[in-house]
Amino acid sequence: MPAALGLNFHHDTSAALVVDGRLYAAEEERWSGIKHNHPARKGTLTAPARALQWCLEAAGLEPRDIDAVWAASMRPNPAAGWWLAEERDELAAHLPAPLGERLRLLSHHTAHVLSGYLLCSHEHAAGLVIDAGGSSLGSDFGRGRERITGYDLRPDRIDRLHQAIPSVVPGPAGPRRIHSSLGHFYRNLARRVIPPGDEPEGSMMALAAFGDPQRYGAQIRELVRLGEDGEVRIVHPWGSADSSTPLLLDGRAWTADNVAEQPEHKRADLAAAVQEVFAESVIHVARHLRRLTRASALVFSGGCALNSHLNGQLAADSGFDTLFVAPAPHDAGTAVGAALYGWNYQLGEERLPVPTDAAWGPYPGTLPTTATPTGYRTLPDLGPALIPTVAALLAEHRIVGWSRGGLEFGPRALGHRSILAHPGDTATRDRLNAIKKRAVYRPFAPAVLAEHATEWFISEGDPFMNRVARVRHCRADRIGAVTHHDSTARAQSVNADHQGLRALLEHFHDRTGLPLLLNTSFNRKGTPILRTAEQAVEAAADLGLDAVAISDTLLLADHVPDPRTTPLIRTEQAG
Repeated sequence: MPAALGLNFHHDTSAALVVDGRLYAAEEERWSGIKHNHPARKGTLTAPARALQWCLEAAGLEPRDIDAVWAASMRPNPAAGWWLAEERDELAAHLPAPLGERLRLLSHHTAHVLSGYLLCSHEHAAGLVIDAGGSSLGSDFGRGRERITGYDLRPDRIDRLHQAIPSVVPGPAGPRRIHSSLGHFYRNLARRVIPPGDEPEGSMMALAAFGDPQRYGAQIRELVRLGEDGEVRIVHPWGSADSSTPLLLDGRAWTADNVAEQPEHKRADLAAAVQEVFAESVIHVARHLRRLTRASALVFSGGCALNSHLNGQLAADSGFDTLFVAPAPHDAGTAVGAALYGWNYQLGEERLPVPTDAAWGPYPGTLPTTATPTGYRTLPDLGPALIPTVAALLAEHRIVGWSRGGLEFGPRALGHRSILAHPGDTATRDRLNAIKKRAVYRPFAPAVLAEHATEWFISEGDPFMNRVARVRHCRADRIGAVTHHDSTARAQSVNADHQGLRALLEHFHDRTGLPLLLNTSFNRKGTPILRTAEQAVEAAADLGLDAVAISDTLLLADHVPDPRTTPLIRTEQAG
């Protein structure tokens, strides 16, 4: 029984295991409780110890049973030509001996792109990875790292054919290398737009919908220069991690330290300009890859692929017939790409089926009878009655926690550790923003029955909630809680084999005529998506949810009547 293990030792620490054609994967943050599992000290390596232990236990394997062990390289500053071997030894020291001895490294961007390509249905595809920075480009490039990488991907080869490299400029002590990053550019500007306390990149993407990109568009375009053959050059320091150099706009100096002093409407205008220029830059590279590869499909991964608004534009304007965004395009996904590389290319096994869900992690477990918090009552062992009961609560505009099935891998709640609500009432959206302590301009995403997606949205959505779709104008007023200010929504398409939300959506559709639900992550502000039944109970009580479903048990707030005692009423009309 062949088995391939993939690991990520850096932030978003994670482990993934492929055995007998099945994928197990988990992120260490779900055990540590530290979002992204950032190490206490920058640059410190952290083994995904508990995620790895769970993968092995779930598969019934011991470390000696693993045939292939791969991890993504991330050392930014190689000392000399033997840097890869040094990094391998450094990482291997964090593993049990049988695993450490078998550990091999592949590049960070290659792990990223394979986490998409090896889970998509395309034999031939172009690959694009963009993030803040990946593996070293080698000692000859000094501090050069992977920033933008393009691939030609086929079953028998991984051909790297586009690479952003450092530019060399005169410096006071001789030649100076500058290696700008689109990932850093977006994050750098986001820190000048979003006050501390909110996640900058995602919040800026949301705020951009309220702004006018023309106000600052010309000034931002001066910072990013698009050249021939997909070249992207960013004026220093705007493509670096520097957030203290003042950005001068309208006679005002913008820095991360004074962002709260900037008027919100101007922050929205700057956000809109940055989002537009960022998208133009990525599309510029993608069109170059289309010309080079002549592939009909593009696989997109890396941290920048978390920008769902960009992905919507990329699907429409890149020139490719199909866009496949990796299910987990952030750094945790490199463990998946590394495991799949070992499975497919080293062990020679066939590709896994194309997934429509990422429920690759642990189940929540059962709820102890002593775990009912004050203000709630338990309806145990509902069995088949659980789903229609929850559908009735949602039809009555109750907010329900949902913890059932395998834990999602990645940053999106896909219907296994979710907070669910009626999609039609903007008051519900406002209540949820208050519950989760989110900025009021941030939208919530819909989960929609896949066969009904195009009735409500211009495009089909994405099973991993990775791109926005435009809401059909005639439908927008009926789903106000999930329609953003720019008439878009990050729609999750729920297919027939989805084990988390499919049956619930069908029951809700029968009751209301609406084939979709508001779906957001089940967590407190600043913490990872929760993992266990106990955590779900604690979070539900802390957030003040109306109910929480955990496996086959339902906890109902005391102020909420039992919906089984009320008559079935169709609350909406299909349209």
